[in-house]
Amino acid sequence: MKVTPASLDGVLIVEPAIFGDDRGYFMESWKASSYAAVGISAPMVQSNFSRSSKGVLRGLHYQYPRAQGKLVCAVEGAIYDVAVDIRKGSPGFGHWTGVELSAANHRQLYVPAGFAHGFCVLSDTALVHYLCTEEFAQQYDASIAWNDPDIAVKWPMEPLAVSDKDSAAPSLSEIPGSQLPRFEP
Repeated sequence: MKVTPASLDGVLIVEPAIFGDDRGYFMESWKASSYAAVGISAPMVQSNFSRSSKGVLRGLHYQYPRAQGKLVCAVEGAIYDVAVDIRKGSPGFGHWTGVELSAANHRQLYVPAGFAHGFCVLSDTALVHYLCTEEFAQQYDASIAWNDPDIAVKWPMEPLAVSDKDSAAPSLSEIPGSQLPRFEP
């Protein structure tokens, strides 16, 4: 497994070892001891899939106060995956990083708790899988505007579909600090 730190502290790009031959390939998509050895030690307590068509943008989502860390991959197709540091007091507050995840490159992105997460589908369809460190809780679900000019994510394409919830999400500067996670060095 190859692990590369992204431009934001704690966000990791993981490239699992692929063992292939003319029959196909095999890879470990999660093994607690292997991932703990590279710094991803939080227990994964929920597994999710989402299928979306080209141009669908989902995000930027987070939970507070029960923040979720996520290990994200594209099982089919390709997405542009984004993490935004929303931890009050963090040196990276309001900054973002992004990477293409695809069935072809097998990459995973680890988005730590305290970050917002979103993605845009680049292929005709994409099946996205992610493991979460905290169970989803509707009462803690929140969003930040995907097009917040202060964050200024450089999405690789103009989205073709965004949910009503995500379209109405506030900018990061409109969210009271008491409703955001805190940076803990």
